[in-house]
Amino acid sequence: MEFHGPCRFFYPVNAKRIHVLLVVCLDIGLPYFAISHMTLSIFQICFLNITEAPAAAAAPDCEFTQVDMPALSSTMKEGKVVSWLKAEGDPISAGEAIMVVESDKADMDVEAFDDGFLAAIITGEGDSGAVGAPVALIAAEEADIPALQAYAATLSGAPAPVATAPAAAAAAPAAAAPKAAAAAAPKSAGDRVVASPLAKKRAQELGLDLSAVVGTGPNGRITASDVENAKAGGAAPAKKAAPAKPSWTPAAGVIAATPMARAAAKKAKLDLSTIAGTGEFGRVTLDDVKAATGEAKPKRKVAVGGSAPVEMPSGLVPFTGMQRAVSNNMVATLTTPVFRASRDIGMDKFNALYRSVKEKGISVSALIAKAVALAIEKHPIMNSQFSEEGTVFVPDINIAMAVAIDGGLITPTLKYANERPVTELAENWKELVGKARSNTLSPDEYNSGTFTISNMGMFGVNQFDAILPPGQGGILAVAGTREVIEPDAQAVLGLKKTQKMTVTLTCDHRQIYGADAALWLKTLADIMENQAESLLL
Repeated sequence: MEFHGPCRFFYPVNAKRIHVLLVVCLDIGLPYFAISHMTLSIFQICFLNITEAPAAAAAPDCEFTQVDMPALSSTMKEGKVVSWLKAEGDPISAGEAIMVVESDKADMDVEAFDDGFLAAIITGEGDSGAVGAPVALIAAEEADIPALQAYAATLSGAPAPVATAPAAAAAAPAAAAPKAAAAAAPKSAGDRVVASPLAKKRAQELGLDLSAVVGTGPNGRITASDVENAKAGGAAPAKKAAPAKPSWTPAAGVIAATPMARAAAKKAKLDLSTIAGTGEFGRVTLDDVKAATGEAKPKRKVAVGGSAPVEMPSGLVPFTGMQRAVSNNMVATLTTPVFRASRDIGMDKFNALYRSVKEKGISVSALIAKAVALAIEKHPIMNSQFSEEGTVFVPDINIAMAVAIDGGLITPTLKYANERPVTELAENWKELVGKARSNTLSPDEYNSGTFTISNMGMFGVNQFDAILPPGQGGILAVAGTREVIEPDAQAVLGLKKTQKMTVTLTCDHRQIYGADAALWLKTLADIMENQAESLLL
């Protein structure tokens, strides 16, 4: 647009918004100015920096699939790529695992939904990404991989690969050739060449020897762009050398020292030239002067005949996804009003039963889970959940049991524990523990519990309280078995030795009351003390 008069006003015809008004002052012959305010006789002139908003990168005109960070659990907000099972350029089939992702609970394989080729990896191994963020691109056709790799660079924020310009390469000075040859370190004959399928195919078409091509991909892998660069005579981009460490040498006769060090040395009547400096550029610091005068804290001495000092860990260690989930769950329980009830259970008959079935592979954990499930059958309130509208009864009795693993805590679940035989529960539990320790549990195998058991008896703990998991009505803390002496009218001297185990029940007091907990504990004790054989039915 243009307005004719003493001045002309211009604005871009294709502009969506007018940020700056440009005026050409015809009468005075000045260049373009940006006018912020104008009157009939005065121009207030200000100079503005005009910047153009970066345009969003357009997706390439080819068929491809974007792989996003999956939500592997209801509480997962971000995931960490543990490892890629495929490399860039590898062919992929639908349903094939392409990467392993660490969620807030476990490490799980992530499968591809479409056939194609892994064109670009956006989130590398060890990196984290928010749920829903792009982590990779899968090309339908192998020929589209270079275009998708350039597009992936815009998604990850990394600089996009620069295409080789043949004209520029031809005009480059001939002196650049020796440098390129020096940067490229070809593999010697017989060395294994690691290259993507597309790179191998392109090298065969161009008649290039891959052993003479320098790879810029992960671990030196040769990509298709490396082959194109080698054909055009270009070299792989050299890594920037680390900046040289600054150095400074004081003039002759000058002793480098901080002002505080000079003052302290003068007060102590010390010659600075006799003190070795440990500061930057060898400068003498106040600590150096204090060490020379004996004011510095003496180093820790090892007692004669004593052991060497133990070096303890120090500093912050970030939470893993699982540790953060456990922490968040513990905080969530603070809003739940709970109460606790404890009871001693006689273990003589239970232990005798365990010794008789141990050779069949039946564990204590499976027997306790079965006993707890049978007690819940008779007191369904223990399998309930709180709701603002009332008590929610859950028909399935799924017993979750806490397992400590490296770097966290997880609760594999024995589903329908009241209905299944204890031999099947024992086999299932052994499988679940193996999966837990290898971080391969599925969400349904650790998220479906309706009542939880925390057993620390194997550690010799006499009694402890467990924290109620969110969304459940109760959790049972199981301590170790101990020998006690108790009165017995039929025993010699009126005393007998027996084995006892203390269990502590934590309940949600909003729908479960003290009488409910007491009756349930009584039923559990009766099953384990007097009906132990029923656990094998």
